[in-house]
Amino acid sequence: MVARTKERIIPILYQAVFSSRVPGGLAPNRLTRVLRRLRAAGAPLVDLTLTNPTTAGIEYPESILDALSDPRSYTYAPAPLGLMEAREAIARDYQRNGIKVAADRVVLTSSTSEAYSLLFKLLCEPAGDAVMVPVPSYPLFEHLTDLDGVRSIPYRLEFHGRWAVDFETLDRHWTDRIRAVLAVSPNNPTGSMISDSEISDLGRRCANRGAALIVDEVFVDYPLSGAAAPVSPVPECLAFRLGGLSKSIGLPQVKLGWIVVEGPEPLVRSALDRLELICDTYLSVSTPVQHAAAKLLAAGGEVRARILERVRTNDGSLRDIVQHYRSIEALPAEAGWSAVLRVPSTRSEEDLVIALMETASVVVHPGFFFDFPREAYLVVSLLPEPALFDRGIRRVMEMAHA
Repeated sequence: MVARTKERIIPILYQAVFSSRVPGGLAPNRLTRVLRRLRAAGAPLVDLTLTNPTTAGIEYPESILDALSDPRSYTYAPAPLGLMEAREAIARDYQRNGIKVAADRVVLTSSTSEAYSLLFKLLCEPAGDAVMVPVPSYPLFEHLTDLDGVRSIPYRLEFHGRWAVDFETLDRHWTDRIRAVLAVSPNNPTGSMISDSEISDLGRRCANRGAALIVDEVFVDYPLSGAAAPVSPVPECLAFRLGGLSKSIGLPQVKLGWIVVEGPEPLVRSALDRLELICDTYLSVSTPVQHAAAKLLAAGGEVRARILERVRTNDGSLRDIVQHYRSIEALPAEAGWSAVLRVPSTRSEEDLVIALMETASVVVHPGFFFDFPREAYLVVSLLPEPALFDRGIRRVMEMAHA
């Protein structure tokens, strides 16, 4: 009886101890269980979900990380918003894309995820305030908002030849507890860029309704054709522009991101003062990466060019191959590392993805992972080595077409 009593008590204690910010159900889903089983058995899988450039066969300069050994890093001189030399280097880097940024409006973070967390702390009261997030988009936002005790409210991106903000859903779901709107340009995974008119409309709504605009531009350096560019500044409202070395030079392990604060001067100054207090509480950005920032950005241009060549090569191959399968469409994309396939809805996305793993030895993402509104979509990464990508895509087409 004692053992059975303990078995009943322990789950109750767990529920009492742990915060609801972390989901209670952490068991792997069906897709994860199948993938783990196949990998444990040594199955030769072609991974078309790869998003880590350091494991994608991209050649890096041997000396690229030498800058992290700068002897100045032996001295710890904390600067809450970041060392000015690093902030100046990031401001200069924006000039590549024709964007003028003042160094004193740059705030350093350890990652883009941390940048979101800092901004949620800056803008939102816990247990009530909310931010609006685009869908389809990367599912990280749900976790980030939950961990900061903030609600996420979706607004739709609609596809009519190109992906565009559905302002009707945004306006319909807006409440007086909305503190910020998130825009991702280029979006992950749709590869869509937000237009100047859309960013102006979002900025105007935020200004009129007392909210801020957060623009995530981490993939902006990877236009799939022509030249992508960061969004135009939004002077009407308080706005935050996000970037990081993880994507801009393909070095996720060095852990450096940033926030650029824009908008009306009084709001900017107040935001920077408050961000300084928040950042001073954590002081999370390492000294070596700050001293290395300028050299990393300079040397990283070579890596960026190789990643861009890779994603353009694979995107071109994808669009050549898909022409032979009338039932499958590769949706247009402007920039980024992903591609979206619209496939016949002859079975559920989950069943199709599992069949691809078990029968064709290919790993892809189902559309529901990114909150696509209906079936059937598959999402693939453009980062794998071209021979592997070509092989995997052909297997996907053969199994998915009707």
